[in-house]
Amino acid sequence: MITKRIIPCLDVKNGRVVKGVNFKNVNDVSSPVELAKYYSANGADELVFYDISASVEERSLFTDILCETAKSVFIPLTVGGGINTVADFDRVLKCGADKVSVNSGAIKNPNLVYEAAKLYGNQCVVISADVKRVDGVFRVFAKGGRENTGMEAIFWIKRCVDNGAGEVVLNSIDTDGVKKGFDLEMLDAVCNAVSVPVIASGGAGCIDDFKELFLKLPKVDAGLAASIFHFKEVEINKLKEELRACGISVRL
Repeated sequence: MITKRIIPCLDVKNGRVVKGVNFKNVNDVSSPVELAKYYSANGADELVFYDISASVEERSLFTDILCETAKSVFIPLTVGGGINTVADFDRVLKCGADKVSVNSGAIKNPNLVYEAAKLYGNQCVVISADVKRVDGVFRVFAKGGRENTGMEAIFWIKRCVDNGAGEVVLNSIDTDGVKKGFDLEMLDAVCNAVSVPVIASGGAGCIDDFKELFLKLPKVDAGLAASIFHFKEVEINKLKEELRACGISVRL
């Protein structure tokens, strides 16, 4: 049985971890370095680090805080934000990232995923898709959820996987920060379209939301969350104990 992963997400802006609702109204939380150390020592399987304003500000990801964060963790680290070229992949990997997440950069340059996968391997390339329902259709958004690309999401994600992306992070803008549960409908559609690991992001509010995610959608490989972990509303070790008690395979 494949072990399900629990992944905290650090949304970083101006060197600090922040959190909002539906990608808006972000508030300061903590230091990414201190949070990364905590999660690395307390049961997280992996860690995601997003420089959430890099794309909209049209700049490269800040590497100083990333380097410091990478030195603090002993679990796989995925990094995204402002990844627009293969050189950006190279720079972030040299800072200590294990995987690189791309969103707006791949929308601007659809060949980026293919080029990066060819150079660094599929396992290194993660497509992060910010998706929202528009008139009942799943649409891809760019620049931190600010810009509707008009592209249908399932088509886009499948195209990226066909081009070499080895993992998908599906960020549901509709459920982000709402804490009413993961977007099961959207996740199911993506899982049925691709054969690579799919990470669920957006909507976790309690332990039961993770149970529902993995029991109803066994194809989902991992659950990602931010505020419920940052504010210790859910402790990762406790979450994993309850998941295992439900017959869900996790690493304790």
